[in-house]
Amino acid sequence: MSDTRLILDHVYAHEAGTPEAVYLTQPVGGGKVVDITWGQALDQARRMAAHLQAQGLPRGARIAILSKNCAHFIIAELAIWIGGYTTVAIFPTEKADTVRYVLAHSEASLLFVGKLDLWDAQKDGVPAGLPCITLPLAPPRALAHLPAGQADSWDAVVARTAPLPGRPARAPDELAMLLYTSGSTGTPKGVMTSFGALSRVAEGIVADIRRRIGEGPSRMLSYLPLAHSFERSWVEAASLVDGRTHVFFAESLDTFVADLKRARPTLFISVPRLWAKFQQGVFAKMPPARLDRLLGIPILGGIVRRKVLAGLGLDAVQQAGSGSAPLPPELIRWYRKLGLRLSEGYGMTEDNSYSHSSNEERSEAGWVGVPLPGVECRIADDGEVLIKSPGQCSGYYKQPELTAESFTEDGFFRTGDLGERRPDGLLRITGRKKELFKTAKGKYVAPAPIENLLNAHPMVEMALVTGSGQPAALAIVVLAEDLRPRLAGAAADAALRAEVQRELEALRNAVNRQLADYERLQTIVVAREAWSIDNGLLTPTMKLKRARIEASIERDIGRWVDGGGVTWA
Repeated sequence: MSDTRLILDHVYAHEAGTPEAVYLTQPVGGGKVVDITWGQALDQARRMAAHLQAQGLPRGARIAILSKNCAHFIIAELAIWIGGYTTVAIFPTEKADTVRYVLAHSEASLLFVGKLDLWDAQKDGVPAGLPCITLPLAPPRALAHLPAGQADSWDAVVARTAPLPGRPARAPDELAMLLYTSGSTGTPKGVMTSFGALSRVAEGIVADIRRRIGEGPSRMLSYLPLAHSFERSWVEAASLVDGRTHVFFAESLDTFVADLKRARPTLFISVPRLWAKFQQGVFAKMPPARLDRLLGIPILGGIVRRKVLAGLGLDAVQQAGSGSAPLPPELIRWYRKLGLRLSEGYGMTEDNSYSHSSNEERSEAGWVGVPLPGVECRIADDGEVLIKSPGQCSGYYKQPELTAESFTEDGFFRTGDLGERRPDGLLRITGRKKELFKTAKGKYVAPAPIENLLNAHPMVEMALVTGSGQPAALAIVVLAEDLRPRLAGAAADAALRAEVQRELEALRNAVNRQLADYERLQTIVVAREAWSIDNGLLTPTMKLKRARIEASIERDIGRWVDGGGVTWA
């Protein structure tokens, strides 16, 4: 890793060296796209940076972005950095109360309003008088909603403003961004990330990727939230340093497959829930047993593998990755059997998602890999994973006590995860300290490993294991997306319901055979509705909001445990 160059130094080099190379491709509707070169991106960023400086904002002022992934999210962030400021990105799925909290807590001086689906539910979170600039794909009503004098448009500002010249520099210890956690355990915390930490992470990611795929041009689709550390580090920051990665964006959920096929990514990252949904989409077209038989036939198996990957839009992928939450080992093996080089990784907001990754030399399903270059890892006496990373955060914004509690005396971050390490450095995550619960049997149960066993079944999309204070543990499962409509309402398919009942009974028995007696599941409950970001039961990165789900079933849990077997909520 370089010790002196920062992320903007790399960006200026691409601007000067390859100004005509396409960096970003943005869908704009109707099947049309706009390509933006490095030269064009920096020209716009410099003009906006000059405008921000003309507002008289102090150096380091926080400037917020509320937007789904789009080309101008990245260009706006470059403008913020070039101008001398700090980015505060807000998840585009947050409601007004969280938008209001983040803007107030960060003391944001200005807000970029970008591509959004939920603006009507968010606009009341924008304080009166806060200057706003609408990005090119912002909802047309956003500019109309904001009072005259409070809002301006990106295109208008860029058209009337001359670009800021030179190579404005940032110091390594200046804050590049505040990353507000997605709030799976309560109020979002502002994680402070310096330019030095972000630059070292981006360089480390690029070095890791290039070792895997070589030095040629690469393509990525940016669709996981850029407000989250995983996408921000592994797509945006890495591409800004690399200079050879063409970043495509998705227009909408409805066009996702077409967007993916347009990009034909050579690098692709996702999260466990989406990897599972992709698999279930394949199984909806071809039963697992039949697919498995076909894959085992010489010559034909290779044709089937290529066809399945092409159907997913992943046939050009040279390296795939998964992060954000544990990936069931069976799911990793399934993708690898298809010929996809899928590696699991481990990281968190506090280390800029730069911690562990599996590689060709050291990889085993169920283990999240070995430390990336520059990362140190050890296991505390109580089993907690402790990490020291080049991407280490500077602490929590306005929370010095929490910052002090979160680090050991010698600078390791207390992750809150439980794990174990092998002599060869491979790390396995066995659960979260705060997720452990004790049943009436008096022993602690770690839910995550049991959930992984359940999630491996093709009928199960998501699972949550709980049972604090109960006679035994139980699991609540959300069925696969293709099953749910066929089992809903008066027209429910009785034969299918009976089949699901039998499969889940068999699954409960199979899982219990792998567990200690105090961990075994008394009951599997089929959830009445899917957990989603919209109903507040998943975070924007599709992690379970465990406390909210448990609160929603609190009145029924005792009855379910007493009933045993498989029951339907």
